[in-house]
Amino acid sequence: MPQQNTEVDVESLQKCDRRRGSCLDVFLVSSVIFLFTAVAALAVAGVMVVKELRSQQRPSFQMPEFGTASLIGGTPSPAFKMQNFAYLEPTSASIELLNATLNWTPVHYGEGTSLGSNYEFNNDQFSLKPRREGSYFMYINLKVTCIAKCKAGVLNLNVANKLTCDVELSAHKTSVSKKCWTVSPLLGESMVIKMTVPEEGLQNWKLDMPDSSFGIFLVD
Repeated sequence: MPQQNTEVDVESLQKCDRRRGSCLDVFLVSSVIFLFTAVAALAVAGVMVVKELRSQQRPSFQMPEFGTASLIGGTPSPAFKMQNFAYLEPTSASIELLNATLNWTPVHYGEGTSLGSNYEFNNDQFSLKPRREGSYFMYINLKVTCIAKCKAGVLNLNVANKLTCDVELSAHKTSVSKKCWTVSPLLGESMVIKMTVPEEGLQNWKLDMPDSSFGIFLVD
């Protein structure tokens, strides 16, 4: 009899151990699921908050997403943007693609403008001049649209020999977009944007005003 009791006690202990192991597994799985759900909820809430803050601070134009934050050592304040940032858009006179200086102008929104206090803009020559010497990040966003039968060709834009942008236009496409950027030292010289087309021209290709822009800001 004592031997039988010992065998029963061992079996009972093994069953208890198995129950404890199963409970522990359920507890661990439940904990992992709870933590994953909590982290996901916090991530969603964080994204919503960031979007809300950006929408409240966003002006009528945006800085380009070219890794500019890393260039200036983090996210700049709105005051930094307005002082050191300039943004230009083409006027209606620049829709035709010709060998000419592009007529671009700052954007006015409310009582403000997209021209920071660090810049001078000449409305007659359509030239932009930084007041401070330093390294500047410059970019061009271009969209060219074919409004009829168009031939292939290359459109060239040049900003004071500091930034060059070549746009290859295909006869099989109705629109072409291109982004070009550079970081270059500027010594306070005036800059214009010159457009060059092939000798045969680029008939029926037009510059898309809403989606074309030029921007510049002081890096260092």
